[in-house]
Amino acid sequence: MRKLDKTETATALNSLPAWGLAQDGCAIQRDFELANFIQAFSFMTQIAMAAETRNHHPEWSNIYNRVSITWTTHDVNGLSDLDIALAQYCEHAFANYFAASTVLVEDLP
Repeated sequence: MRKLDKTETATALNSLPAWGLAQDGCAIQRDFELANFIQAFSFMTQIAMAAETRNHHPEWSNIYNRVSITWTTHDVNGLSDLDIALAQYCEHAFANYFAASTVLVEDLP
């Protein structure tokens, strides 16, 4: 695994327009807003399973329906292809929450 250079980072971020580059250029970050806490926790669980499979874990936080995720690779002191791949996975997972019809727990009989 190697650190992405500035050109590679810029190219990768073009495919992730909602993600921001940290001031030091060593991480990318995005905030997600879901319908409720249950969706947020489910989203985090989905990301956690993908992260565990790849042995690459995010820095993140959750407040009710909001999830903030930061990807960085400490071993290279910056961004790697794995950070970009997992950010893309986050985007794909997040899109699925709005592609399907959402049924809230409060609405169940």
